[in-house]
Amino acid sequence: MQTGMHTVPEPSLPPTPPVPLTALLAREDLALRQIAGPPAAGTVLHGAHTSEMADPYPYLLGGELLLTAGVHIPEAAGSGTYFDDYVSRIVAAGGAALGFGVAPVHDTVPRALVASCETFGLPLLEVPPRTTFAAVGRAVWQLMEHARTAELRRVTEAQQSLAAAASRPDPVPAVLHRLARHLGGRAVLYGPEGAEIAAAGRTPAGGHPGAGPAPDDSPDTLTALTALARLLVTRGSASASDTTPAGVHLTAYALGAGQGFVLGVAAGRRDPGDHTIASVAAVLLSLLTGEQHSGSGAARSSALVRLLLGDTAEDVVPLLGGDRWLVVHARPDERAPDQLAASALGAALGSPLVDLAGDAVRVLVPAGREPGPQPGWTLGVSAAVVPGRWQAADAQAARALGRARATRTALVRYGTRTALAELVPPDEAEAHARALLAPLADNPALTETLRTWLSLHGSWDRTAVALSVHRNTVRQRIARCAALLGTDLDEPDVRMELWFALRRAER
Repeated sequence: MQTGMHTVPEPSLPPTPPVPLTALLAREDLALRQIAGPPAAGTVLHGAHTSEMADPYPYLLGGELLLTAGVHIPEAAGSGTYFDDYVSRIVAAGGAALGFGVAPVHDTVPRALVASCETFGLPLLEVPPRTTFAAVGRAVWQLMEHARTAELRRVTEAQQSLAAAASRPDPVPAVLHRLARHLGGRAVLYGPEGAEIAAAGRTPAGGHPGAGPAPDDSPDTLTALTALARLLVTRGSASASDTTPAGVHLTAYALGAGQGFVLGVAAGRRDPGDHTIASVAAVLLSLLTGEQHSGSGAARSSALVRLLLGDTAEDVVPLLGGDRWLVVHARPDERAPDQLAASALGAALGSPLVDLAGDAVRVLVPAGREPGPQPGWTLGVSAAVVPGRWQAADAQAARALGRARATRTALVRYGTRTALAELVPPDEAEAHARALLAPLADNPALTETLRTWLSLHGSWDRTAVALSVHRNTVRQRIARCAALLGTDLDEPDVRMELWFALRRAER
């Protein structure tokens, strides 16, 4: 058996499926009639092409219904090898069938052409005078479009079914069962050592539509599938395909990032959408086996349980990895984020600790993985903190995100330098800050508005964007702050002192 290795692309739309020749013959409006060649049941069409060339070979891609009115046929063609040469070239080019129009050049299909099609096994159709070649070509494309729509519907339903299976309490067996059912074969999950972990479905008997299932103990097919899976791991390829002597199609997909898990599929036939369906299953199984293999999912679950049962953040952080952390707040530039977008952002930032909170995404990132700008996102990044300061870092990231949105910057990092403020003893600074800001203590909205307004140099519009409120609301709140504090916020010294107090109060 010849094994083909290739890279698995991302799941995409399946190619346009071919249409059976029988479906075209069933069109009563065309009145086509097969007069030579093998039965139409085994022939499929990938398109239609009209040519009056004596040698159409250079113009065929394979799988076409070639239409001709016989303009190229010389008068003495029946007495020589013309038709044998003509038909053999069509067959060599991969032509699926020949349609001969009996008007206006010929009243009947030449007998020598009928004999040649029988000899070379090419289906020959008689196209009646009232049926144009354009109508035949349009009918082929209509049938192909209908087949493509049906295949897309099948793929969509399979994707939804696989996604639902992945959310079950027993996701791996459920995904394998659904995959085997959709492909009409057997699906097997192999572990890193090549041993079968789970399987579903029955091994097909052969590669034709009427082939029924073979007994579950089909050793040849299962042995070949296992060998293909092991070969895939050995070569480090993304996927491999093969076909058994009985016509069973075998495919293996590597799961995850080099963890050794492999999905194997054995099917009696290979439809255009099957690769897309299997690729979706491979992605889901990669996520499931990745969590199971690495133990990161179990570690996060354990950390969550311990927090809920009363342990401190410092106690559980060793389970998550890293002593210092960054909090990232992010908002997409266009539409509101969904769970898939949030997970993708977490993966890009190198952390699975993701929270989708309304129109923003929060990500907890180990300090060693410095976040960078992400296309389509606006990010605010906190200072690096120990676990006990996660809440403060969360507030820092929110403010950094607000500033990033206000200034239309892709990423803003929360500043950590305090310069001259460090010269003031901490106890005295905190006492001064509490006293100065006491009139605003019971109104967090005013405090946050004042902090944002000062950080944006008194810009009404930018502050409104950062807080997602109207600019008149900002003006009213700042005026209220000035009244409660009894001071003039237009004075630079006053602004500087308030900024110092706000920075000290948030520690």
